[in-house]
Amino acid sequence: MLIDPAVVGSTSEATTIEVEKGAIRAFAHAIGDDNPLCTDEAFARQHGYASLVAPPTFPTTFRVPIPNVRFELSRVLHGGQEYSYERPIVAGDVLRCVSRVADVYEREGKQGGKMTFLVTEVRGEDLGGRLVYTSKSTTILR
Repeated sequence: MLIDPAVVGSTSEATTIEVEKGAIRAFAHAIGDDNPLCTDEAFARQHGYASLVAPPTFPTTFRVPIPNVRFELSRVLHGGQEYSYERPIVAGDVLRCVSRVADVYEREGKQGGKMTFLVTEVRGEDLGGRLVYTSKSTTILR
């Protein structure tokens, strides 16, 4: 197996992420999201938000380290991503994010050879310790 299953349960140190308007606008543009909540601050405020609202997949841009795991990027396939929100992420948020290795397992590939699956979870909280979002990501190593 490419990753030692003993890392399951490992957690990272907290990473602080400051959510910026420009990053939200750039991400929305990159994914083709023309929702004015993501691009027009006056519109977002008129609809009850403190600032621009991040698109649902925005936490993909956060760089939160995976604890006790190293792998060669050329061997990586994206297996899946899920997000759950307690509230929207908005520009001006400062989030503390911690990742945890949730699972490591192996499966036989369709074309022969084993593949290792790495499942990680990230918990993002505001500075008051209130949960804002969680994400779950599956990475496949071939």
